[in-house]
Amino acid sequence: MNVDILKGKWKEIKGEIREEWGELTDDEIAQVEGTEERLVGLLQKKYGYAKEEAETKYKEFMERYDKAS
Repeated sequence: MNVDILKGKWKEIKGEIREEWGELTDDEIAQVEGTEERLVGLLQKKYGYAKEEAETKYKEFMERYDKAS
């Protein structure tokens, strides 16, 4: 999913992100504002993922979301 689509569908995706990564607060998710880099950084911080692992988890999530929509 391209970055423009992520930003455009951010309101829809926020709930799915909350379900996928339950440790993220609504405030933290709101701060991401549809930005891939911010979400990846937040996953690293909250879950202790290495950068590559966070990017992989993010990409897998987005592929699942894209197929479901």
